[in-house]
Amino acid sequence: MTWEEQPPQDTGRLVGATAEGEELAAEAALRPKDLAEFVGQPKVREQLDLVLRAARARGGTADHVLLSGAPGLGKTTLSMIIAAEMGAPIRITSGPAIQHAGDLAAILSSLAEGEVLFLDEIHRMSRPAEEMLYMAMEDFRVDVIVGKGPGATAIPLELPPFTLVGATTRAGLLPPPLRDRFGFTGHMEFYAPAELERVIHRSARLLDVTVSDGGAAEIAGRSRGTPRIANRLLRRVRDYAQVRGDGVVTEEAAARALTVFEVDDRGLDRLDRSVLEALLKLFGGGPVGLSTLAVAVGEERETVEEVAEPFLVREGLLARTPRGRVATPAAWAHLGLTPPPGTPAAGGAQEGLFES
Repeated sequence: MTWEEQPPQDTGRLVGATAEGEELAAEAALRPKDLAEFVGQPKVREQLDLVLRAARARGGTADHVLLSGAPGLGKTTLSMIIAAEMGAPIRITSGPAIQHAGDLAAILSSLAEGEVLFLDEIHRMSRPAEEMLYMAMEDFRVDVIVGKGPGATAIPLELPPFTLVGATTRAGLLPPPLRDRFGFTGHMEFYAPAELERVIHRSARLLDVTVSDGGAAEIAGRSRGTPRIANRLLRRVRDYAQVRGDGVVTEEAAARALTVFEVDDRGLDRLDRSVLEALLKLFGGGPVGLSTLAVAVGEERETVEEVAEPFLVREGLLARTPRGRVATPAAWAHLGLTPPPGTPAAGGAQEGLFES
């Protein structure tokens, strides 16, 4: 086959994969390597430090750890720190990847003594695998079923002691028997602006970017209390400062850059503003059903419910009610719109509107 006859390569997919890989590599490079370097979460950090110090002093493995909280707060980073503090290797997988008990048995049987198994989104693991995990966590043993029907036999398989680190964004979905088998449970809180400023200054040093205090404060104020978002916005502001400025991330450069990337002064992005604008302009502030609202913004129901809504509710811009989604007075004020007469935002009364 000559070069003229060769099929064209999918360059779009290749470029996309390369860009995604660079983003992941940049994110990984910014992760702290030990608890002393980890910023924020003071209660979880102190408690975890005690657990790990005691385990090292005993010369054994650490208790199983469950970390819960919103995405981007550092659960994966803490799992890597646990492994590093214990001087152990780490195996990383996720709940959706384990759909059969055999998948979990294969992973557990290949663990080395003291190894850390990080199971992200543990609440999405299949029920058969979940039930196998009970015995593995408690007795370091699993029963492998061979055969089917009346002739099936259970072969016990001994496991070396290991530490399971489970991470979940929805702790309420974990069944009590699984949750109770974790020796330590830590809940990750959203970060204060001052903590995010420390995260941004640390990341800027690693990225070799000069950031003023005002620039860090501007980025922190729009980062939704989440370090992952703060680091992502820092990289985008860095790009803007390099292309359209002198490379220094000042308060003015940060504000202009984030305007270009459609992140407003409260951290709302394009999707958040689309949801609010549809709710206010098309439906008069609500109440309106979630499915109708999702159709109005051209997104899937799950995207609106899981991506946009949590932040809007936390910011006090949107309320969930039995009758549907409702905009709060703060939402009208944030978008600079005047609520129609008779709505709660305009001073009218509507009994039971904001009941949960």
